[in-house]
Amino acid sequence: MPTGNLSLGWFVVVSVIKVLIAVPILLGIVAYTVWLERKLVGHIQNRWGPSRVGPFGLLQPIADGLKFIFKEDLTPPYVNKPLYLLAPILSLTLALTSIAVIPVGGWITIRGARIPLQITDVNVSLLIILGITSMGVYGIALAGWSSNSKYSLLGSLRASAQMVSYEVALGLSLIGVLILSGTFSLRGIVERQLGGIWHWNIFGGGFQFVAFFIYLCAAFAETNRVPFDLPEAETELVAGYHTEYSSMKFAMFFMAEYANMVTVACLASILFLGGWQGPVFGPPVLQALLPVFWFFLRVLFFLFLYIWIRGTLPRFRYDQLMAFSWRFLLPLAIANVIITSLVVALRS
Repeated sequence: MPTGNLSLGWFVVVSVIKVLIAVPILLGIVAYTVWLERKLVGHIQNRWGPSRVGPFGLLQPIADGLKFIFKEDLTPPYVNKPLYLLAPILSLTLALTSIAVIPVGGWITIRGARIPLQITDVNVSLLIILGITSMGVYGIALAGWSSNSKYSLLGSLRASAQMVSYEVALGLSLIGVLILSGTFSLRGIVERQLGGIWHWNIFGGGFQFVAFFIYLCAAFAETNRVPFDLPEAETELVAGYHTEYSSMKFAMFFMAEYANMVTVACLASILFLGGWQGPVFGPPVLQALLPVFWFFLRVLFFLFLYIWIRGTLPRFRYDQLMAFSWRFLLPLAIANVIITSLVVALRS
């Protein structure tokens, strides 16, 4: 529906402009998250990381992109070709689509109408993101099955079991926030945390620190990152579900993983850390841009946390990984829901 007093034509124009701005920014963040990871892990391991291509290696993502484009694209024999080609496209498309409902700031005024700083503002945006991200397992499952490789199939089965298991704990970790906020709208959840740091859900606004811990662990597992990267365990599976992929098809899986990391960081910032809240001052243009800056600062913190944990923790065994979800995170998430419900009931 058109926003404010914008006509339908202007509403469509504004929406297209948002997409044209958001997609290149997201792809740029994905590319430079790879650079940041290589740089930080290099320093953690007493190495330089990327340093040859451009100052501080800043042109390395561009060089990597060109390398993927011009590498020979091999398709092994005996694969199920339609599904083999569909899998990476599906994974990347779903990873990029979820960014559409994430608010990155407040509102701006155009032609007398208030325009939200997100591609589309819907009142069930959290449900939409959970639905889209949960479908990402299909891309991984199809990649393993269609490759006609035992290593790829085993990696995809591991990924499917892992993602389904940790989705339960992840979903339950969000129920406490939903009980406190009373809305599925991400913008509404942020507006409920207005008033400073002690109104954030992780602190005095809801004391959801336990839920935040559960969400982080489950989100790390959902994105197949260390110490939960068993679907890509190179010691026993070569490279897991994407073993038989090369060139841009492999790059699509790679980009999808990092795009999902960005989505997880955005959601963590919105649900627990007040979204885009922060000091706002100066002229109207600066007042509109500063919330976006504070939001991306929080996202950068979570991306740094991803990389820091990769350079610190060892990988779980697979039985430990599954037991951690069903025997520890799930009971803890249920207990958090019960306690939060009791606290809200006693307050009312």
